Amino acid sequence: MNEISVRVRRRTPGRGRLLAGVLTVATVIASLAVTTLARAEPSGPPGTTLKAAAERSGRYFGAAMGRDRLSDNGFLTIANREFDMMTAVNEMKPDATQPNRGQFDFRAGDAIYNWAVQRGMRVRGHTLAWHAQQPRFWSTLSGGALRTAMIDHINGVMTHYRGKLAAWDVVNEAFAENGSRRSSNLQSTGNDWIEVAFRTARNADPSVKLCYNDYNIENWTYAKTQGVYNMIRDFKARGVPIDCVGLQTHFTGGSSLPGNFQTTLSSFAALGVDVALTEADVTNASASQYQGLTQACMNVPRCIGITTWGIRDSDSWRGNENPLLFDRNSNPKSAYTSVLNALNAASTTVPGTTPSSPGPSSSTPPVSEPSGPCTATYRMTNSWGGGFQGEVTVTNTASGTRNGWTVTLTLPGGQTLVNVWNAVNTGTSGTVTFRNAAHNGSLGANASTSFGFVANGSGGTAPGNLGCTSP
Repeated sequence: MNEISVRVRRRTPGRGRLLAGVLTVATVIASLAVTTLARAEPSGPPGTTLKAAAERSGRYFGAAMGRDRLSDNGFLTIANREFDMMTAVNEMKPDATQPNRGQFDFRAGDAIYNWAVQRGMRVRGHTLAWHAQQPRFWSTLSGGALRTAMIDHINGVMTHYRGKLAAWDVVNEAFAENGSRRSSNLQSTGNDWIEVAFRTARNADPSVKLCYNDYNIENWTYAKTQGVYNMIRDFKARGVPIDCVGLQTHFTGGSSLPGNFQTTLSSFAALGVDVALTEADVTNASASQYQGLTQACMNVPRCIGITTWGIRDSDSWRGNENPLLFDRNSNPKSAYTSVLNALNAASTTVPGTTPSSPGPSSSTPPVSEPSGPCTATYRMTNSWGGGFQGEVTVTNTASGTRNGWTVTLTLPGGQTLVNVWNAVNTGTSGTVTFRNAAHNGSLGANASTSFGFVANGSGGTAPGNLGCTSP
């Protein structure tokens, strides 16, 4: 097995068993809840890359990478062209980030993070608390001592990455196939350990999305799926902070895409959480299964994105099964085309995002510009030797819909733009103008969007003369 994972995970023979007493009422409620969300047709030209096609409906398309891939030009070329979200394979796991008690090491995770954000990507954190790949000293602890060590680890890692990541897999794979909690040293500290992990994570970083992540939870009638669903439902009812559920989507064999997969996604989403496909790979890269899992995500408004666990078959922990979208020679497979087409055909958008919108036509009356202003707010989200990453939030403060915006700012001397995303810039130093991209120009009353950039130079001095106007 290569570096993509040290885990062995296979579908169990009992995966297809029906769970006695399945929550059919919840299924109906979930379906009704989803139908109340607005549907919107993404428009504009189809995307020619995975990320461009996903961004049309406000979603992302991501991949996983290990630090060794930073010297693999074939991997990097595809990653930079096709993906807009990155997950570290092992480099942000507990054993990697805290090899010795109280001694944190973020060099490997930071290397992946810096490469990704310098190319306009966002990063998912994986993972904070797990029964595997734990710091070695955890094996000598139990009870309250282990609970304290888990809390200290979450605080230490999240303090380092505070405000930098899109999401964290706070807890990973905590359920058994029968729907009960997995037997582990963390579970032995008390049944509330998952809740404690999420509350600790929220206090450590109020801005990042907090996710529960697991495999074999794609089939709605499976016991494990129902176990996780019941936990999320309980957490939401009691105010435990949780924002998303990650379904790993490791599909094996010829029929592992369940027919009720979309029901699973919509049922979780109806609880008030986002859902994401976080580690997708499919035996022999079945084009029909890849198309099916992508289509299911596109049909659920709160399914925010898909991540494949690697890029080429040679990157995969299941390399002998050829499960990814690119072959060992970096060529896209037929599954790539099926995913690209499904992304471009999306008929729903993620709530809070705006798809690409067409220009005025005879059948679409123009919407008048609001009379009020828009505002722009800047923050630096990351810095490193010789460079930094900035983010600007644009808010429509008028009472009507704004179609288009322009932000102007002045970069201090020595700062030069390297990369910009979610906006189109004019100029790279001094006074720079940013206009909305095709997908984020339309803002309803009090709605916001954001764009980001990477610049060379010190980020110690914020841009000046920041302002927002109509186009």
